[in-house]
Amino acid sequence: VQLQASGGGLARDGDSLMLSCALSGRTSNRRAVGWFRQAPGKERDFLSAINYDGTRSYVAESMKARFTISRDNEKNTVYLEIKNLKPEDTGVYYCAAHRYVVSNIFTDPSDFISWGRGTLVTVSS
Repeated sequence: VQLQASGGGLARDGDSLMLSCALSGRTSNRRAVGWFRQAPGKERDFLSAINYDGTRSYVAESMKARFTISRDNEKNTVYLEIKNLKPEDTGVYYCAAHRYVVSNIFTDPSDFISWGRGTLVTVSS
C-alpha cells in the first residue's frame, strides 16, 4: 500500500483546510487509514482514523470539535478537514494504512504501519 498526503500549506488562525491522502495498491481500499501530526520538536500524535469502507471513524477527543475524517474509495482518497485552524495545528501531517485488511478495530496507532510522505501545515496567528 502506498499513501501520499497533500493539501498542506500556509494558513491563518481561524481558516479551514482539507487534507487529502491518496491511496494506491491492491488492498488500499480495504484498510483503515489514520491521520497523524508531528509538531516541531514533538512526538507524533494520532489524530483520527476511518475504517475501510468509511462507515466508522475515530477522532481524538481534543480534536472532535474541529476535525472531520472521510473517505471516497472510488477516488482512492481519505480526507481530513480541519476547521478553525490554530497555530498549535502547525506540523507535518501524515496518513498511514492499517496493518490488517477489512478491520473495524482501528484505534491503536501502533497498528498503522504503511506510511506516506507528509504534508506541512503552517498556521500563523
